[in-house]
Amino acid sequence: MASATDARHAQKEASEQNFDYMFKILIIGNSSVGKTSFLFRYADDAFTPAFVSTVGIDFKVKTIFRQDKRIKLQIWDTAGQERYRTITTAYYRGAMGFILMYDITNEESFNAVQDWSTQIKTYSWDNAQVLLVGNKCDMEDERVVSSERGRQLADHLGFEFFEASAKDNINVKQTFERLVDVICEKMSESLDTADPAVTGAKQGPQLSDQQAPPRQDCAC
Repeated sequence: MASATDARHAQKEASEQNFDYMFKILIIGNSSVGKTSFLFRYADDAFTPAFVSTVGIDFKVKTIFRQDKRIKLQIWDTAGQERYRTITTAYYRGAMGFILMYDITNEESFNAVQDWSTQIKTYSWDNAQVLLVGNKCDMEDERVVSSERGRQLADHLGFEFFEASAKDNINVKQTFERLVDVICEKMSESLDTADPAVTGAKQGPQLSDQQAPPRQDCAC
């Protein structure tokens, strides 16, 4: 006879499988740009300045509703250090979306965006969607990368652009939701909803296009 614990475990597993789509999303960028803080702010609505550098790769799962669909997000937080690059790039395969992040107070992290973009093109599938995010916009007094430079680079790379702050919870939810919407829009343009990157999800009807929300710049 199954125990109550077994029943709860089975119910939890059934609940976790109850979704229309599953999207794999990676947050990439140089070390210390705030990737882990950004993920924890979105997934747990929590912030701590005491995060240590991510070793290798970690992930969180969050289920959201968009366009009347239950979408399970598997969000991977990658290490920015060069020594972990061969590990983290192995996870690019199958990712439907990327948040490419730099720190507005760190010129080096901004200069590295082009290299990270090349990594995406090299290791991910062709239809992966990318948002460029300038993080730490709460630190306006220490800013070295202007919003205009960030927007120009995003336009050059063909990415949408946000400035955000994990600390002050500015544009964190909006960034993830916009990325999900863009992925859904691209799916709706394709007759083949069985993309290899949509794993473990049952097939559903085509998703309708959704107009982009107004862009919100950092009001810090």
